[in-house]
Amino acid sequence: MLFRSHIADGRSVIGKAVSDNGLNAWKIDPRPFLLPATESDLFAKGVDIASIIESEAGGVEDIRVNPVGSGLYVLTYSAYHGQITDRVKVMIAVTQDFKTVVRYGPISEQDMRNVVIFPEPDKNKKWIALLRPNDKNREVAGSGHIGGSFEEICTGFAAGPTGPWEIANVIMRSGHGPSAFQAKIGPGAPPIRTRYGWLNIFHGVRSTMAGNPYTLGVAFHDREDPTNPSKLRISAKPLLMPSASDCLVRETDYVHVPNVVFTCGALAGQDDTLAIYYGGNDTVMNIGLANIQILNEMCNVFRLDPLTGKHLYSL
Repeated sequence: MLFRSHIADGRSVIGKAVSDNGLNAWKIDPRPFLLPATESDLFAKGVDIASIIESEAGGVEDIRVNPVGSGLYVLTYSAYHGQITDRVKVMIAVTQDFKTVVRYGPISEQDMRNVVIFPEPDKNKKWIALLRPNDKNREVAGSGHIGGSFEEICTGFAAGPTGPWEIANVIMRSGHGPSAFQAKIGPGAPPIRTRYGWLNIFHGVRSTMAGNPYTLGVAFHDREDPTNPSKLRISAKPLLMPSASDCLVRETDYVHVPNVVFTCGALAGQDDTLAIYYGGNDTVMNIGLANIQILNEMCNVFRLDPLTGKHLYSL
């Protein structure tokens, strides 16, 4: 498990923990797995090292482990600028042993967060990613936290899993009416192949008078045509909504951001069991178990239009 950890000065780092069964008895490495880049790190040939160091100086977080071949993992993570408020890019790095990491730099020069990569190329031998760019220019007044609005998930294509990546069409929009995903939407765990299609666990946010609760949503992409919005099935009802049980800490412990459940990874097990690893209130790491058959049925019964956010079922 690779997890985000904020240190007391406000910057974030990536930690590593290991478990024999993926459920409990986690052993946490005493040193971070990934720190903001320095000149002593390993970089891919031809990248702009100075630019990567500058882009990561404010912290690294929200890492996804994307399996893209036999023993090869592409890591996509958010990097914060050390001096420019809310300037964030998604970086790519590669590892085979979770000890040595080679940095490839930003997936795009555009500000964005939340990038996941499908674990195999499509029928045209292109690799596919789901990306959440910041939709508005970060200089626009009132554009919101982290430099923009966050209402669309786009597809991306590349000849290889490390890029270069081309941002393509919009595949999901949050919608603006009554919705658990009305204010923000973004990819969560890397897609998982199932008999019902590519399982996509994403996050959504609804603005309320008491704050902005993060929920987990569920969608299935077509196995043969995963970037086609007309073949995408989304459940309007969330898979998980935040509660006090998602952040069990002492009264004297610091809680970072209330009312948040946020996933960066999931694993399929036997008998359609799905283990979802998620942060609670940006403070603790949790695991929840779901059943893939039930998730599929949610997407059949509580259909949501992918591009408008309109409910496609009757109350």
